[in-house]
Amino acid sequence: MVSTISAYGEYCLCRWFGVRSFVVLAPGGHSDSIQSESKASLLLSSISIAVNNTGCSVPVFVQTQQKWRRMYQGVCEGGGLRTNYDMVHLKRIPPQYDHLAGLLDVFKSKIACPLPALPPVTVSVRFTYILSDWTQSAWTQEPPDFDIPYGGNVGGAEFGKLPFGALEDPVSELHLSTTWPCLSEEMIVDNSVYSDLDPLQAPQWSVRVRMTDNPQCLLGDYLSEFVKICHSLESTDQLLGGLVLDDDDKDPSRDVSAALQRLTEPSPLPLPTISDVVSNMKTRTKFRRKEAPIGGELLNMILQFLFPDAALEGFPRAEKPSTEQGGEKQDTAEYKETYRQYKSSPEGSLVYQLALCMCVVNSNHGGLRAVAHLWQEFVLEMRYRWENNYSIPGLPEGSPDMSACLLLQKLQMLNCCIQRKTAREARMKEAANQQASAAAAVQDKPARGSTSAGSDGWDVEDSDEEFFECETEMEMETEENIASNSDADSAQNNTLPKGKVASNSQPSNDRTNMHKSESAVSFKDTVTSQPEGRLKQCGDLCLLDSSEPLYIPITQEPGPMTEDMLEQHAEVLAKLGTSAEGAHLRARMQSACLLSDMEAFKAANPACKLEDFVRWYSPRDWIEEPLTDETGQRVLKGELSPRMRIPGNMWCEVWDSARPVPARKQKRLFDDTKEAEKVLHFLAALRPAQVALQLTPMLVHAAILRVEEEGETSPPALATMLAQIQARASKVLRAPNMDAQKCEDLMELVRQVTLVETVIARARSLRAKFNTEKARSDDGAQELERFVSSLLEQPEVKVIGAGRGPAGTVIHKLFATAQKAAHSFDDDDHSPSEHRAELDSCPDFPRPAGREYILRTTVPRPCPVSRPCPQRMFCTLIKEDFRLAGAFTSDTTFM
Repeated sequence: MVSTISAYGEYCLCRWFGVRSFVVLAPGGHSDSIQSESKASLLLSSISIAVNNTGCSVPVFVQTQQKWRRMYQGVCEGGGLRTNYDMVHLKRIPPQYDHLAGLLDVFKSKIACPLPALPPVTVSVRFTYILSDWTQSAWTQEPPDFDIPYGGNVGGAEFGKLPFGALEDPVSELHLSTTWPCLSEEMIVDNSVYSDLDPLQAPQWSVRVRMTDNPQCLLGDYLSEFVKICHSLESTDQLLGGLVLDDDDKDPSRDVSAALQRLTEPSPLPLPTISDVVSNMKTRTKFRRKEAPIGGELLNMILQFLFPDAALEGFPRAEKPSTEQGGEKQDTAEYKETYRQYKSSPEGSLVYQLALCMCVVNSNHGGLRAVAHLWQEFVLEMRYRWENNYSIPGLPEGSPDMSACLLLQKLQMLNCCIQRKTAREARMKEAANQQASAAAAVQDKPARGSTSAGSDGWDVEDSDEEFFECETEMEMETEENIASNSDADSAQNNTLPKGKVASNSQPSNDRTNMHKSESAVSFKDTVTSQPEGRLKQCGDLCLLDSSEPLYIPITQEPGPMTEDMLEQHAEVLAKLGTSAEGAHLRARMQSACLLSDMEAFKAANPACKLEDFVRWYSPRDWIEEPLTDETGQRVLKGELSPRMRIPGNMWCEVWDSARPVPARKQKRLFDDTKEAEKVLHFLAALRPAQVALQLTPMLVHAAILRVEEEGETSPPALATMLAQIQARASKVLRAPNMDAQKCEDLMELVRQVTLVETVIARARSLRAKFNTEKARSDDGAQELERFVSSLLEQPEVKVIGAGRGPAGTVIHKLFATAQKAAHSFDDDDHSPSEHRAELDSCPDFPRPAGREYILRTTVPRPCPVSRPCPQRMFCTLIKEDFRLAGAFTSDTTFM
């Protein structure tokens, strides 16, 4: 069976025989190889007949012997000429042919020139030298620092910075090829005794570098090891369950099961609650020091790095507002767009630093168990800060950023809860102090026979938080009465003279003696009569039914939400369906904030109506048209927009049900206690694999930033590779769900990052070897920089100026240094004088690892009257490989 290989199928034939297009007939299998000379000769004769009959002028080759030997024989006929292609292959170089003189003898004997004097042979020579000893060049990887507690690993172990670089030299060998392109055999001497072929005198130099296959790179290893734990199914309890231990096993206060028992124990201190007991147990859980995945000193160092506002011993905290650790860089729009592109978090933020710490801990300090340990300590720190009102450092201020990762949003939500809780407790403390001061002032006054006006009525300043947490008993009793009598109350208010609504702010003596059945109306009149919760006037606007100015109320801030909360809320609304009842319920759920604002507006403006609220809250729904009154003056007449006048409008229904209650007495729109516990439960329920998945966007973001930082002076092709990585990272990291395909995409992304790291490591290694930063002149530095960049992008690079150029000088020095180092190690047994003499006589270049000769001439064959025909022989002399490939042409017209 024979298969045909078209042009350029075997690139080696181009070098050996000097042909560009050809046809190769090769055996289809190893068992069909042509090993007998008679069979090869028969096949070549058949090819010659076929070529003559078809007039084909393309060379045809036949592969003979075993395939690994790459032995070819061929023939080409056309234009009255025939060229025979022959080859000789030996495993060892015969001594008589180990130089140019012996090869010339073979070439001339093969030509068998009929002329008495053979024309001079033109010789092209190429010697290849290999440099594999880089002992004298600078090692580009930083050595480990053994003084730090977590040192000892090459590449660095800083918790705030990912390691970078190759653990081994990514450049293994440098191949220097020195070429003499066209020499006459009479001009050079190259025999077994002497040779004129000095590499420093070669007119052409070219260099190739051989790279280490798949060098171990630190950044790629750290990323791949971290992504692997995303497949883990173990929970934190399964990984650390046997190591959890309290400080004192005999203390029942440290066990959750003993919480009720502790509540019943007599104690001179105030009785603790169950939540106090449980939280105290959680914050004081520890591990056995000898068996803990992370040692105490290292753990303290990590926590101090993550929470710089806290001293670790004794856990004292200083109240500090939430700050960003990223510096001024985080304020730029370009930087914000960068982390939003990957759905990550700002550089230097708490989540960003936590991802880096987790990656370093996973690679150097215990793997998955250490990750679980650190995450548990992180969750305990979050609970401690919530229970003790300490803000979480390193988070962007404000509501959760939907463009960031979910973990950052959760921590931002917890920070909002801490701030709301702190502010609420401060208000309660201030109100309590005011009440205590007022009570002390009343006790100091002399008793009078008559009671004050405010003693019989409801004191609106007492207990600021009375209606803030939940509805009071009085509210629940009067809610139905207030709703049923709203029309009567509004009519009563309309009968009052304009501008005198505020005169009813103090209850009269007659109202205090009313029957208890009228207490609901009395309560509502009291609330609506006295304005509360005013922020400021709303410009020049006045109430429509009163000459009083319109005041902007103090309103509650809407509760912040994370993206998963928004998804759950949208899912609940979608499940309500499209029925009328579902639509009504959906509108009621969405109007909680509107109801709060209406109640605050009514409290600040007792004589207001819906039109007044719309003028402030939604000016677009208040339409004013200029009209002419009876006196001929132009006046503005306003009315609600058509959508506000639709029967059954939700705004009207909410307005009718709204009561005049200031924001400070309303039920909270945002329950910080409930939301904080949700966040803490979310954090505590995450498995280590889920934690790793949540932190992966920050880790990829940090890796890309590190690559950009390290690759600022790398080849131009690196920019294209980085753009591809960024595009892929943006697509993978923003995928909503985690599945097997996403894990595979993450691993492919890590492989791309590793490839870029390898390219940068190679460039750094070559720059260190060629000393591009220490070039004597600016021109030399630029030339070396271009040369190094070309080595990374091209398979072979010409050296400008050969051995006398900037790059050639460095290459010569590298070879000379390696030669001296090799002789120094080999000649330790010699005396110092002999050793010095041998070093001085040591050649700068080693023996060529490969030698190539091309011999050419033009002679008439096969007889003197034949046309001159080109003759060519290619010679390769490599260790354990000796090959001669000849192309000998004869004239078929004049035999």
